[in-house]
Amino acid sequence: MNQDLQEQLADLAVTGGERINAAADLDELAAVEAETIGKRSLVSEARRSLGAVDEQERPALGRLINEVSEALRGKIVAKRLHLETEADAERLATEALDVTLPGRVPLRGSHHLITTALEEITDIFVSMGYDVAAGPEAETSWYNFTALNIGPDHPARAETDTIYLDYGRPGEVLLRTHTSPMQARYMQENPPPVYVVVPGRVFRQEDVDPTHSPVFHQLEGLAVADGITFGDLRGTLETFAKRYFGKERSVRFLPSYFPFTEPSAEMLVSCFACDGSGCRVCSNEGWIEMLGCGMVHPAVFEAVGYDPGAVTGFAFGLGVDRFAMVRHGLTDLRHLFGGDIRVLEQFR
Repeated sequence: MNQDLQEQLADLAVTGGERINAAADLDELAAVEAETIGKRSLVSEARRSLGAVDEQERPALGRLINEVSEALRGKIVAKRLHLETEADAERLATEALDVTLPGRVPLRGSHHLITTALEEITDIFVSMGYDVAAGPEAETSWYNFTALNIGPDHPARAETDTIYLDYGRPGEVLLRTHTSPMQARYMQENPPPVYVVVPGRVFRQEDVDPTHSPVFHQLEGLAVADGITFGDLRGTLETFAKRYFGKERSVRFLPSYFPFTEPSAEMLVSCFACDGSGCRVCSNEGWIEMLGCGMVHPAVFEAVGYDPGAVTGFAFGLGVDRFAMVRHGLTDLRHLFGGDIRVLEQFR
């Protein structure tokens, strides 16, 4: 019986080794391992039968069992390492990542076109020596109208033009219709000389269309000192226009009317699209109206406590939204507010 077992073990050492070498993957190798040296294998059964073997034969049989077991175990370890290496190489080949490819850059936000225009315009005036001030968006009618020489019967005071928060009450409060109320507030708090610009949002009863919106942006400018003239106003605004629209732009001033300035004017800039020859952008006029301006009315000085006989000054107000549209060739104000975001992405 021991002779038969020895022959079976010797045969297992050969056939088991061949099966181990022939295993195609780790699962097949695990099955061969269980059959050759597992708990129910010939090797394990031979170990369990050693107790019934004659004492003289037992040592030799035990050595054979260990030799066969260790030989098969060594081949299994080597084969497993080989199969794992092949599997890793195959996985690396199928899951390879080319680290030389450029990465996907996440989208980055940017300033809105209105914000960019507002900051650039403000920076130009700051470089000319102007301070920057901000005021409340909810104003009293005194600052919004009365202090600026806008009388009680002026159409701008009507509910059809102005958004009131408590219409008809004493000291009625409204959403400011322009940034000009800060003229009065700033002069009340600061003696001359005064050089200040006031950027901000303003509100009016307007239907939304290509050129109008109930919420838009303005920048107010005010200069007050001894001996300021209309020539100073023209020189200041011409310098600004050339720095914002380009040195090749020309400006001209046409007479106009505003309650808070006298004399008053509209400033026009030569069309950027046709260079003044006339086109669709400028309605074939060659000029684009950009802002209103004028010398501060004496009534405004009196309202804030300045002596109109001791100081003079000029004021101007421009629509930032319009400046951004003209600068970038946009024809519809709605593109700036909630329209197709691809329009704004052009100006990142």
